Amino acid sequence: MKSLKVIFFGTPEFAKTSLQAIYESHHQVVAVVTVADKASGRGQKIHESPVKVFAVENQIPVLQPEKLRNPEFLEQIRNLEADVFVVVAFRMMPKVLFEMPKLGTFNLHASLLPDYRGAAPINYAVINGEAKTGATTFFINEKIDEGNILLQEEIEIFAHENSGDVHDRLMEMGAKLVVKTLDGIAENSIREKPQPIMEHPKNAFKIFKEDTKINWHQNSENIHNFIRGMAPYPCSFTILKIGNDEKSLKIFSGNFEKSNHGKTPGTLEINKNQFKIFTTDGFYFPLEVQLEGKKRMNIKDFLNGFRDFDHISIA
Repeated sequence: MKSLKVIFFGTPEFAKTSLQAIYESHHQVVAVVTVADKASGRGQKIHESPVKVFAVENQIPVLQPEKLRNPEFLEQIRNLEADVFVVVAFRMMPKVLFEMPKLGTFNLHASLLPDYRGAAPINYAVINGEAKTGATTFFINEKIDEGNILLQEEIEIFAHENSGDVHDRLMEMGAKLVVKTLDGIAENSIREKPQPIMEHPKNAFKIFKEDTKINWHQNSENIHNFIRGMAPYPCSFTILKIGNDEKSLKIFSGNFEKSNHGKTPGTLEINKNQFKIFTTDGFYFPLEVQLEGKKRMNIKDFLNGFRDFDHISIA
């Protein structure tokens, strides 16, 4: 089978798994392009992306341009004479870059396109209670996540899973799909096809802090799916009023029950044995939480930290 010269563009762990799969295949990774190193944490320690760490460990040349239109960077890329660019969890690329390789530039996206275009496809698939999702490889064009489809594969979303669980399964499956796509391009056996035209495709916009607050004025199942879809990151939260203080409470997991209770949604029923929040059609039981300023813990340990339950409520 023909071996392709590949330049890989990516940053997080999700991308590193695809890079590793290509590296272990018969294709040749001639360079990696990833985000610039960043100082983070209390000690401002320099943080390198998972993609860079893997590349350095395996003696793959690494490029970390601040700007993708930088002439010097573009010349470096051009001189590598790659057959194809592979993009996984990277930033938007300019046309001058993605049109460079003779066999094109393709992206791995963690959804069944055209649904869930955008930055958070896995989160929104779980939030919306989808029974399935998947991964798509497609040729990049000037529109975000709208290029011609190469390959697609789907997986089931199980009821017990959160977005982190689905992320990990798609990461492994997507890596295999990337290599399969490279093989198909090398053998000219894949026929690209335009994405189906949908009047209202489901979107997966970037999630901001304000988007993660739980709205208790919804039904129990929607709230449960929202919490699953936000876990473990960025994680949903509610505001807990403890006496005169208000603190953010992250909720990582829980269960729900339906019930005709007649209580106002968001009402809290709490004692040393239970933590129950009423919804429009029942109630939700948090099982794993993290109070602002505290560590993540199970609900039993959380409740053991309180004595006066009469002055705790949802703000």
